[in-house]
Amino acid sequence: MGYVDLYLLPFPKKNLDRYKDVANKFGRIARECGALGYREFLGEDLSPEGVLPFTKAAPIGDGEVLSAAIVEYESRAHRDEVMKKIFADPRMEEMKQDMNPDGDPVADMSKMYYGGFETFVEV
Repeated sequence: MGYVDLYLLPFPKKNLDRYKDVANKFGRIARECGALGYREFLGEDLSPEGVLPFTKAAPIGDGEVLSAAIVEYESRAHRDEVMKKIFADPRMEEMKQDMNPDGDPVADMSKMYYGGFETFVEV
C-alpha cells in the first residue's frame, strides 16, 4: 500500500529562502532516484487546543519555523533502494555545502526528527 518517510525540522525563519532551495534540490534528487513524491510543508497552525502540538516533539525557538516533509515510496524495500541511490549521488555533496555556506548552517540537522511509516489505512 505504500511507505513514507516523515521529517520535522525547525530552522531560523531568516533562512527560509536558503532552506527552500536546498529542499528543492533534495526533492529533485529523491524523485530522480525513484521516490514517488516529495513535499515540504511550513508550520502554520502549531498551537491547537486540546491536543499535543508538534512543537512538543520538535521545539522551535524565537525566530524559528517548523518544516515537515514527506517522501513517498512503494514499500520499505523501495525506500531503502532509493535512499542508497540518493546518498551515492554526487549532488548530495554539493547540497551539504549549500546547507552550510561560510559556516552559517541553514538548519541544525541535529534537531531533525525522522521516521519511516508503512501505510496501513488508505481511503
